[in-house]
Amino acid sequence: MSILAIDYGTKKIGLAMTVNQIITTLPVIHNDDQLISNLLTIISHNHIEKIYVGVSQGSFAKQTQDFVSKLKSMLKLPIETVEEAVSTIEADEIFLKNKKKKKDYKNKIDSIAAAVILRRVINY
Repeated sequence: MSILAIDYGTKKIGLAMTVNQIITTLPVIHNDDQLISNLLTIISHNHIEKIYVGVSQGSFAKQTQDFVSKLKSMLKLPIETVEEAVSTIEADEIFLKNKKKKKDYKNKIDSIAAAVILRRVINY
């Protein structure tokens, strides 16, 4: 089963996917007027069958839930939310352990956070 995880942000959207429980990060996409179109292309191209969206606590959770509602109205795929507490902290640790270049941090951290969210889901 192909599963997509989304780390929703106001400027950037981190993405990771899994096929047969192997997790791969995807390039970050921008949260702009092309967001839904870009997501639909990624979903179609990768034959995604299920989506998990990380939801944080606090005021930003409402924005994320609104995004999830919009996705659910446009897609016929199962979409679930997952608590994403400290996923970015875990992503930071993974980034540092892999000794990635600091200049790549901003381009990769959101997708690594999505991979953390996805790992939590498939490890249950």
